[in-house]
Amino acid sequence: MSELETRTMSKVSWRLVPFLMLCYFIAYLDRVNVSFAGGPMSKALGFSPTVFGGAAGIFFIAYFFFEVPSNMALDKVGARLWIARIMFTWGLVAGAQAFVQGQTSLYAVRLLLGVAEAGFFPGIIFFLTLWFPAAYRARIIGLFMFAIPISTVIGAPISGALLNLDGWMGLQGWQWMFVIEAVPALLLSFVVYFYLTDRPPNALWLDPEERQWLRDRLAAEAATREQHGAASWLKSMLDPRVIALGFVYMALNIPQYGLSFFLPQIVKAFGLTNVQAGVVTALPYAVGAVGMILWSRHSDATKERMWHTIIPFIAMVVGLLAAAYSPTPTLKMVSICIAGFGFFAVLPVFWTLPTAFLSISGAAAGIASVNSIGNLGGFFGPQMFGYLKQHNGEFASLVFLAASAVVGAIIVYVMGHNPALERPTEGVRAAE
Repeated sequence: MSELETRTMSKVSWRLVPFLMLCYFIAYLDRVNVSFAGGPMSKALGFSPTVFGGAAGIFFIAYFFFEVPSNMALDKVGARLWIARIMFTWGLVAGAQAFVQGQTSLYAVRLLLGVAEAGFFPGIIFFLTLWFPAAYRARIIGLFMFAIPISTVIGAPISGALLNLDGWMGLQGWQWMFVIEAVPALLLSFVVYFYLTDRPPNALWLDPEERQWLRDRLAAEAATREQHGAASWLKSMLDPRVIALGFVYMALNIPQYGLSFFLPQIVKAFGLTNVQAGVVTALPYAVGAVGMILWSRHSDATKERMWHTIIPFIAMVVGLLAAAYSPTPTLKMVSICIAGFGFFAVLPVFWTLPTAFLSISGAAAGIASVNSIGNLGGFFGPQMFGYLKQHNGEFASLVFLAASAVVGAIIVYVMGHNPALERPTEGVRAAE
């Protein structure tokens, strides 16, 4: 790398990645903190595992319908305005979860939360493609998505502690958890608007030669994608590769969300206190956090994507099946930690697959389409886990999640990946 490239990418990385990690940390915590409220909320309001699983998953139905329109709006009006809007509205709705009165109101609020947050994750993935060349993409997405496991590593003990606020000012602990954890999203929405920069040409915090180098490099890679990728938003959405990757992402999200929404209840059944259960619940996420960073860096260093996606799927299968057969709480948690590596190590590498072939003009819709299809797994996973757990026991639930991961690995192997898609076309210069 030249000194100019090193300097430019260092500035871009430090400017954008830590802040986006913080935003996603808050987003993911607000999305899944219902899992920590699940036990006391279900007891207080009389929810069965099937009802709770449906409420946890219905969030993703709204995601499916609103992801693509949201991402296209982001492409049109700019990331800083649209991400700020998303964070403000989801903060309001996330806090409203504290005041649900029964099944209908819980389902309604979870559905609205999906509408409010739709477009945040694919919007950031699209935003990162506007700033980072392909050679940096797995590790940068890995750093951004590092917020997922960390939100549980840090958030699980905090959420567990907040559950102990029962009776304060007339609210139960699970209600205080929703209210308190919604506040950061509201505050950050204003910071986003004034801090983010939509595209490299507007980055006055880069020197002119740094802006030009980045524009040239991204333009050269865009030229390669224009040769191999669909050129319009509609063609991108209908591209067979986009649809196939959507089902791969679904095969990942079914076990990830299916387990994560019920993991606090599984751990609590070991006979632990709220705070102890929060700490133990965080262990698979800590393993996943380390795996995510190391695995994405290894993928970038070797410039290999297919097997770096398949191997974590295999870890999911092994870990989930081992957990299903584990006779003791200790062995069960060790097995879930193996699956945790797979859940999170696969994420940043997976997102290099669609961004390698989607053209700039089709990337916003294509990325959102992959995410919207895939996030249906966030609906089916908790729904099926809750249903199978209620009617057939926890063993059947874990086996179902493992079977989903097998399907994902098979699709990735059949699709393969062409490394040439991530190489820049020589001689292309960004337009002045």
